[in-house]
Amino acid sequence: MNYREESLKLHKVWGGKIEVVPRVEVDTREKLSLAYTPGVAEPCLAIHDDIEKSFELTRRWNTVPVITDGTAVLGLGDIGPEAGMPVMEGKCALFKAFGGVDAIPLCIRSKDTEEIIRTVELLAGSFGGINLEDIAAPRCFEIERRLKEDLDIPVFHDDQHGTAVVTAAALINALKLVGKKIEEIRVVINGAGAAGIAIAKFLLKMKAGDIVLCDRAGILCEGDGKLTDAKAEIARLTNRGHMTGLLADAMKGADVFIGVSGPNCVTKEMVASMAKRAIVFACANPTPEISREDALEAGAEIVGTGSSEKPNQINNVLVFPGLFRGALDARATDINFEMMLAASGAIASCVKDDLSPDRILPYAYELSAHQAVAAAVKEAAKRTGVSKL
Repeated sequence: MNYREESLKLHKVWGGKIEVVPRVEVDTREKLSLAYTPGVAEPCLAIHDDIEKSFELTRRWNTVPVITDGTAVLGLGDIGPEAGMPVMEGKCALFKAFGGVDAIPLCIRSKDTEEIIRTVELLAGSFGGINLEDIAAPRCFEIERRLKEDLDIPVFHDDQHGTAVVTAAALINALKLVGKKIEEIRVVINGAGAAGIAIAKFLLKMKAGDIVLCDRAGILCEGDGKLTDAKAEIARLTNRGHMTGLLADAMKGADVFIGVSGPNCVTKEMVASMAKRAIVFACANPTPEISREDALEAGAEIVGTGSSEKPNQINNVLVFPGLFRGALDARATDINFEMMLAASGAIASCVKDDLSPDRILPYAYELSAHQAVAAAVKEAAKRTGVSKL
């Protein structure tokens, strides 16, 4: 099937992937008076007296916006907010299908960090949490940081942390199969944007042995004056041996390669230079850093990609529906590392007896996986004191 052509045809038929459906009937005078005026004045006054009641008397408790400025949409780049709408609608459909969360696409016509932050702050009273999506680095880091500081509801940039959570889950199971400990491995991450930096920080908190990041110019090393602030910060935390050079140099002897970059930037020779029982996650979409077939031929033992057409799809659809379900059910004020780590563990635990080199993650459509994530996240929220319940 040509997915692109068929998808375009279906989008014309669908006319959008989500819709608003009322939860109440308003087909009699009595029902209308209860759902709307005059009866609706009473819950309004109750919320005026105690704003927390907005989580009990409205759908706020279960509603999340999917917010973008359209600057980093899929592998398409800066295509604008309207052009990003099909992706945001799709995300909302997945929120509902896998997490029961009501999600609304909000595509903002601005690339100004302050305008975006202020827009979200002004709208926050309508939502139980905030999902940021497809906002380019480095702007996305500041937007998320400020909103997490300013708002009392969870703020989550899925391209950063959703990607990190599912990558960590895949790595947990892959390491079981190759018999290596996370504390002893060397990881190479190609792509030092939002996803790559978030993965690096997440694996650092998981006590990964050593991590080396690369961008188009090569290895990120502390002291390089040409690095952006975000890259300089992660360079200080990684690459303990102060390695320099190109991606090919970084991959020599590495145990794990994680690609969140671009197509065909890894050769079979690079994979062959890695340590024995190497793990390769080539997740660039739609074309990976190296094909699954070439990576296996070059000696990789486990290969994951971002494609649903291949085994071991590493996709954050396994994360955000259940993670937000758990956070909303806990009435959480934040999504912290412990909650995200719990999500990684829950995802990994869903593959047990059938764990194999071609099956390191559950499939995205397995509802049991999303339910496991929700339960683990809710418990972690309560355990770490960010739950209001």
